[in-house]
Amino acid sequence: MWFKNVRVYKLSAPLSTDTAVWEQALAEFKFSPLSAQEAVKTGFSFPLHASVKQYCHACQHLLFFAVKRQEKILPAAVINEEMQPKLEAMEQEKGRPLSRKEKQSLKEELQLSLLPRAFSRSTLTQGYYDPDNQWLVINSGSASKAEDVLALLRKALGSLPALPWLDNTKLTTHLQLWLQNQALPQGFSLGADAELKAPDEEGAKVKFSNHLLSADEVQSHLQHKLVTSIGLEQPDRLSLAVSDEGALKRLKFHDLLTGQNDELGWDDLVARLDADLLLMASTVNQALSAIQQQLNSAAE
Repeated sequence: MWFKNVRVYKLSAPLSTDTAVWEQALAEFKFSPLSAQEAVKTGFSFPLHASVKQYCHACQHLLFFAVKRQEKILPAAVINEEMQPKLEAMEQEKGRPLSRKEKQSLKEELQLSLLPRAFSRSTLTQGYYDPDNQWLVINSGSASKAEDVLALLRKALGSLPALPWLDNTKLTTHLQLWLQNQALPQGFSLGADAELKAPDEEGAKVKFSNHLLSADEVQSHLQHKLVTSIGLEQPDRLSLAVSDEGALKRLKFHDLLTGQNDELGWDDLVARLDADLLLMASTVNQALSAIQQQLNSAAE
């Protein structure tokens, strides 16, 4: 429910805000469990709760969705244990070592035969469409996983003109300033975590955790390295890390914030989940707006 990482995309053209249109489109690509011979499968699932059978859930002006991914788990050790006797038998039969291509073919055949016996693992990735800001906000720290969600959305909706929400060149410049406690986004203060990397071929890295970032031992690295991640905090609201890719990672919402809706209880599940979703999304959106406005104001 409460997002842990965020990848954000800016749309160059608005999407429909008709929940019926979204519901029909997403339902056509709904998730169904893996068959015995399938290794991985994705599809849309229910974003609010398993008991609320909606593929698109509207919360005020926001449209929430979720993508479920299920994959078979075949540990390398298991594959190798099964493969070794088959490999030895084939080499003895042929009277020579198998080529790399033959070994790969044998491995693929073995994996296919093991799939029906493999355990499966499922993950759910939530996101929402904010038509006011033309943002798609995906609860993932992984660029590839977020792109997989976009690809499925694009297939369902027919068109999805989405680009990263920030100019990475501007962001790199600001990350350097933020580590010097300069030009921070409104409402934010410098946190206690940072990562830096040298721009040369060797790419020397340094990471500070729970550290006083204003200390000379940290600031001295700015002479030869670029900030790749920096922690920011909003008192009594949330803390996060901004990466040089524009992702927000390690989101931690303050207990005072997450407890705001406790008085609602859980008798009305949908009402409580709606309240928490709206609180979470509004907090994330305020952080996104503050970061975006800081970058844009500096360019003016």
